[in-house]
Amino acid sequence: MLVYQDMISGDELLSDSFPYKEIENGMIWEVEGKWVVRGALEVDIGANPSAEGGGEDEGVDDQAVKVVDIVDTFRLQEQPAFDKKQFVAHIKKYIKALTPKLDGEKQEHFKKNIEGATKYLLSKLKDLQFFVGESMTDDSALVFAYYKEGATDPTFLYLAHGLKEIKC
Repeated sequence: MLVYQDMISGDELLSDSFPYKEIENGMIWEVEGKWVVRGALEVDIGANPSAEGGGEDEGVDDQAVKVVDIVDTFRLQEQPAFDKKQFVAHIKKYIKALTPKLDGEKQEHFKKNIEGATKYLLSKLKDLQFFVGESMTDDSALVFAYYKEGATDPTFLYLAHGLKEIKC
C-alpha cells in the first residue's frame, strides 16, 4: 500500500486505494470522493421482531453519520473558504516552503507549471472547499474539494508535488 504524505506537515492526505487522474501538466491530482455512512451497524440475527413482540424502534441506537470517505479516512480538517487575496497569499507561502524540498527535475517542473495550476484553482475558487491535514500545520498543503456539475459526490484536488510517497 502507498500512502501520500504532505511534504511540509507529514500528515497523510491520500493513499493508492483512491485512484487519481493527473491534470494541469501533472501538477494536480484529481480524486473522486464518495459519501459513505459510518457507524451504522445493522446486524441481522434472523429473528422476526414483529413475531417476538419487538417494535420498529427497538434495538441499538445507531450513531450513523454520513461522511466523505477521503475526509474521514485521512482525518482532514475543513477550513474556512479563502477569498482570492487569501488564497494567493497562502499559495505564495506554500510555494516558498515547498520549492527547496523538491529536487532537480521535480523542482524545475514545479516552478515551470505552478502558475498554470494556481490559475486553474483560482478559476474554481468560489466552488472549492478547503481542507488541511490532521495536524492543521500552518502553510502546509491544502486539499481542495468541489462538486462537478450534476455530481452528488465531491472531487478532490491535490497539488501533486507537495506529496511524498511512502510504502506501508
